[in-house]
Amino acid sequence: MIKILPHEKVDVLSKYRRVLEEVEVVKFTGRVERVVGLTIESSGPAVKYGDLCKVRIDRGEYLYAEVVGFNKNKVILMPIGDMRGVVPGAEVYAAGSALMVPVGREMLGRVVNGIGRAIDGKGEIVTEHKYPVEGKPINPLERTVIDTPLSVGIRSIDALNTVGRGQRIGIFSGSGVGKSTIIAMISRYTDADVNVIALIGERGREVKDFVEKELGPEGLKRSVVVAATSDQPPMMRIRGAFLAHAIAEYFRDNGLAVNLLMDSVTRFAMAQREVGLAAGEPSATRGYPPSVFTILPRLMERSGTSITGGSITGFYSVLVEGDDMNEPIADAARGILDGHIVLERRLANKGHYPAVDVLASISRCMKDVVTREHREAAQRFRELLAAYTEVEDLINLNAYVRGTNPLADKAIQMIGDMNRFLRQGIYEQDTFDSIVKKLVSMFTEEKKPGRGRAAAPPFVQTRR
Repeated sequence: MIKILPHEKVDVLSKYRRVLEEVEVVKFTGRVERVVGLTIESSGPAVKYGDLCKVRIDRGEYLYAEVVGFNKNKVILMPIGDMRGVVPGAEVYAAGSALMVPVGREMLGRVVNGIGRAIDGKGEIVTEHKYPVEGKPINPLERTVIDTPLSVGIRSIDALNTVGRGQRIGIFSGSGVGKSTIIAMISRYTDADVNVIALIGERGREVKDFVEKELGPEGLKRSVVVAATSDQPPMMRIRGAFLAHAIAEYFRDNGLAVNLLMDSVTRFAMAQREVGLAAGEPSATRGYPPSVFTILPRLMERSGTSITGGSITGFYSVLVEGDDMNEPIADAARGILDGHIVLERRLANKGHYPAVDVLASISRCMKDVVTREHREAAQRFRELLAAYTEVEDLINLNAYVRGTNPLADKAIQMIGDMNRFLRQGIYEQDTFDSIVKKLVSMFTEEKKPGRGRAAAPPFVQTRR
């Protein structure tokens, strides 16, 4: 059931008051010296690393840019937007603070860009509160223990890789294996109160498809979508990811259970790579500068539980290059997150959806949020699936002799039921209690006395 925040009063003059609050009485200015690649170099203004500046490109029109470095007496700026229109000598103003994002229940059902401006044609979003985009990770000692399961409505996850409220889990896959589809299913079928969905570096076509087809009107009602597409500047993509976390933090601070779904961490890292290399950083692992591996934990540690009673459960998709699960970004993300769900191309090629590789996936919080009966049934399922995987090649060659391995025999007997349990249609919804009941019943039947021995499949020999 979705909780609704108390109505926040927004008077008719609030947007004018907000404009007045943003006006700087004392202006610190500088001028554009040159544009190099993706960066702007200016003489002044007096700013700190990470501050926001405005570059004047026309009368009344400004380009926002962030301070990403210094070169002697020059300020290096990375624009959050299109640099078209920037000229030598253009005035640069210090915005006075870091980027802020409007937050409030008015954002539910809306689609915004990487700096929080509405792009859905429904008008400007006027809210009472603002949160800093950068934000701060929670004090480790103020995080409450994760002890409540979060249902996502997908059997292979709820049953065998159960997620806890406030956990951070990665969805790892190569391109075209189904991670965006899994994210859409989670956003539709979860029992969380609010979804904050960050589409970072996605193709422009996919954003509308996701909002209208995958998410749908019902899913959008309790969601905020942040879209920073692949054609936008790298700083816009980076800010989009941080902005989504700031919005999620607002709802968490109001005691709600929030799902933060980010697609994808890899494209976020690529955007940071562009920024780092343009700012003069040396390339390190596979061309990624050191700042990439610094910014990942800074982003992901903002998810989790808090003393307010709210939580942010983070689902971070990781697009692995060449299906290599040990490439640098996947390896770094796996070390930060509290578990990983691996999607296997081999399963997808066989029409097995969702293509979750159960044996390669793990939820580190599962043991703390499920019952003993559920845990034992999941362990038995994994044991049988692993036994079948070990002899699968022999079965395909018609070389396995029944009776050689009792565990493998049992796995062969049950593999059909297990695969039917794992397969699930895109629009096939299932509740957490129903999923657990189905899982446990598979092995309750197994323990009943007098259960007859099933006939061997035609491709399995029987020992005589």
